[in-house]
Amino acid sequence: MMSMPPSWPARIRALAAGELTPPVPKQSATVVLLRDGAEGPEAYLLRRRTSMAFAAGQYAYPGGGVDPRDAEGGYGWAGPSPAEWAERLGTDEPTARAVVCAAVRETFEEAGVLLAGPDASRTADPRDWSKERAAMERHELAFADFLSANGLVLRSDLLAPWARWVTPEFEERRFDTWFFVAAMPPGQLAAETVGEADRVAWLPPAEVVEGYAEGRYRMMPPTVTVQRELLTVRSAAEAVAAGADRKVVPVLGRAETSGDRLTVRWPGYEELTIEGIFPPE
Repeated sequence: MMSMPPSWPARIRALAAGELTPPVPKQSATVVLLRDGAEGPEAYLLRRRTSMAFAAGQYAYPGGGVDPRDAEGGYGWAGPSPAEWAERLGTDEPTARAVVCAAVRETFEEAGVLLAGPDASRTADPRDWSKERAAMERHELAFADFLSANGLVLRSDLLAPWARWVTPEFEERRFDTWFFVAAMPPGQLAAETVGEADRVAWLPPAEVVEGYAEGRYRMMPPTVTVQRELLTVRSAAEAVAAGADRKVVPVLGRAETSGDRLTVRWPGYEELTIEGIFPPE
């Protein structure tokens, strides 16, 4: 069972008492990049530096917040349209466009993997995009402008929706995060060093789940849950195909109070339940 972070008990009680206004969650997107290894698919994971303000020292997938410019369009788009993505993701069209664009952009910024190409049937040839990636990270270059300047179209068909997790209301930093899966494009290489990470690794789901249980890999509940859900998948292509059929509904953890006992549950994911006795300070 997970342990309860030190800041949670007081915030859970404050929320229950009506003394805490939940922060508005920031829209975010993350991509589980998969490649085929000797024994099945492997996922690309980043261990966030201990100096990071959020999820320090924890393993995560490439991803980040939606940039307002992600919703603007003005660039080539291949694969399911934003309207189709809106239906898949259970949201409106502008949000769907922004979230899909953010997923592709963040994968490029953090992992150096570009889910875009010169047309609807190819991905970009590998080259050194380090300057462009750095400019995007500094918010000096919009992804739409990058695509247009290089004659590239966003390949939304390379993504498959997997899940949507919303940070509990009592958390200090909240995110509304869409999870996608994607297979590594042929010929491209994922970055071996990432600015926000002190380690990157390709790991099979079974190793991640076992390492998490043993305390070797720290990660947020959604991260390990996706790995558990991928345990039966036999290839990267199979994961993408499975994602196309998944219904994406928000998962929101909720807290219960009963005297000194506090319980946090994620509906449908009882294995993530956290509970214990936490007397008020």
